[in-house]
Formats: sequence, structure tokens, C-alpha cells
Amino acid sequence: MDCNTFKVDPVLYKGRPSDTSNRLEKEIRVYDLLDSLGIEYIRADHDPADTIEACEVVESIIGVDICKNLFLCNRQMTKFYMLMMPGKKPFKTKDISQQIGSSRLSFAPAEKMLEYLDITPGSVSIMGLANDKNCEVKLLIDRDIAESEYVRCHPCINTSTLKIKTEDILKKYLPYVKHEPQIVDL
Repeated sequence: MDCNTFKVDPVLYKGRPSDTSNRLEKEIRVYDLLDSLGIEYIRADHDPADTIEACEVVESIIGVDICKNLFLCNRQMTKFYMLMMPGKKPFKTKDISQQIGSSRLSFAPAEKMLEYLDITPGSVSIMGLANDKNCEVKLLIDRDIAESEYVRCHPCINTSTLKIKTEDILKKYLPYVKHEPQIVDL
């Protein structure tokens, strides 16, 4: 992708879009849930952000570092994980595998992502955990993300990015969706 052709609306919006007619149902459900929990958020709208380069453009507008969200599984594909980590940190499966006591991790198949989280590659987001009704996916959060002031994530689609206080994610959102995070150190 050419970053010169990637378009980002330079306006930051507080809350949900006023017109949701061109939005996916899963995106609208995210706004409904955040609003019902009293969680405030800032929104940036943009072209599909499916590369780190595109995410860097959004970063410059929304003012929060890239948070990489990886959907992982063990070798047997019996355990699934979402890892939230700083975008600029390297990902080493060996380091994470040891901390969580799992066999070596790899990227989980897209069909499992859709099945458990109702999201597609490029749109992995902590917001997808609201769709994981049976808590099949274990949340792993890098300590740097857990200790940051804000979390940046997609509302289950990579054409918008949300800026949410980390405290609201940890104390309101995650308890509501019944996902207890495990803090890891990368």
C-alpha cells in the first residue's frame, strides 16, 4: 500500500458515527456496548488499515501508539489467544509460550478468528472478545499496553480506530465480556 494514497479523515470524533447506514452490524454493536457501559472513546475514520504503515498514519492523527493485536493458537489448535502488544515490539513465540505454559504458538487460522471473534484478518481487536460468548479466547496483554494511558483498537473492522482509556478497558469492558487478561512481558 502506498501511504500517499491512504486516506484518513483528519477529524477526530467523540463517540459513535451519527450516520451508521454504511457501517457493519458488528461495528455498530461495539458502539452500542461501549455506550451502554459508559465508556468514552475518540474515533478516527480511514481507509482499511491493514498494514503497519497505514496504522502509523492513523497513529499520527489519533495520538496513541500502534497496538498490535495477534490471534494465536497452540500447535494442536485447542487453545486460542489474543495478544495485545506495542506495534514496534518484536513478537517471539518462544517468549510468550514459556510465560503462559503452552506449546509453541502460531497464528490461528482466519476461519477460527471469524468463528470466535466475528472478525477478519487485519481487523483483530479486543472489541471482538464481546463476540466470544463461551470465552474460548484467552487475552494476553503486554505490560507496556496494560500500563499505558490509552488503548487503540478497531471496532471489529479496520476502517475506524478507537482511542479508549486503558482503565476503562480493564475495569469496565473486560469484566463485562468476562475475559480476565493475563499480563505478559515481551
